[in-house]
Amino acid sequence: MRVAAVGDLHVVPGSAFRLRPLYQRAAIVADVLLLAGDLTNDGELDSAAELCTVVRGLDLPVVAVLGNHDHDAGEGPRVAAMLGDASAIVLDGTAATIGTAAGPVGVAGVTGFADNHLADGGPGGRTPEDAAADAFHLRDALASLDTDVRIALTHYAPVRETLTGEAPGLHRFLGSSLLGAAIDGSRAAGAGRGTGPGRGATAARRSGMAGTGATAGTLDPPGPASVLPSDGPAPAPADGSWHDSVIPGCVIPGCVTPGCGAGAPDAPATALAVHGHAHHGQETGRTPGGTPVRNVARPVIVAPFAVYQVPGGARIG
Repeated sequence: MRVAAVGDLHVVPGSAFRLRPLYQRAAIVADVLLLAGDLTNDGELDSAAELCTVVRGLDLPVVAVLGNHDHDAGEGPRVAAMLGDASAIVLDGTAATIGTAAGPVGVAGVTGFADNHLADGGPGGRTPEDAAADAFHLRDALASLDTDVRIALTHYAPVRETLTGEAPGLHRFLGSSLLGAAIDGSRAAGAGRGTGPGRGATAARRSGMAGTGATAGTLDPPGPASVLPSDGPAPAPADGSWHDSVIPGCVIPGCVTPGCGAGAPDAPATALAVHGHAHHGQETGRTPGGTPVRNVARPVIVAPFAVYQVPGGARIG
């Protein structure tokens, strides 16, 4: 299967005339197009309308998550709805199974978060509880997919490796190992405090951003809602070493997180993780559990989109 992917388009009014022909080519060279957030420059609705002109009617499925810039004007749900009307599938803690010429592919997506945002809020006004919930929902959305090929799509980086090239002091602003743990099937947060948060606290925020145009997985986890200690999360390490602080405690059969021991060999592994946001990072990385990670921020791939062969994640275009 050939997966085209790009993030950080930062579309502004007037750019569709130039971009549309580039993305029409995606249908020739790929089976699905993934958009990894910061699709508009400012989150304004005129920029969103321009983006819709770029992706509407492309002859291949388009799956997207929003980025922090897509929330800048406070219109994130409307941006997502407009993309849905343009036949894109917008994911926010949800999953979709998509038919392609190469067979079905399951994609689970969430904007994600950076560790420092746990203290002062993230895109769309996320709270600490929302951030932890995002990791849980990504994990459960991936687990809900019954496809041989599963892909994780985020805006923020799930591993530190793809941030190489960014100033080390900025790493904690660009991603979180909790997302990488979720991709690997780890509990990701709240070890010993139940199996995950309920969706009630974030349902309103997600209501305009569920998977549109495809079957979304059921994400409600079975355990209690509490995932954070009463005094809140620990602050992000000042040296940016959040990548080394994954909390163990697997609840997903087949988890390949090192030290888990709960694995079952018949559970499908995530074939690829795609993210944007790290404009000065490197393209390739890997989760602790071995999932290939690709940073597809447009300044990194230096192309309208990159094409990867799945499984394996080798770049072929």
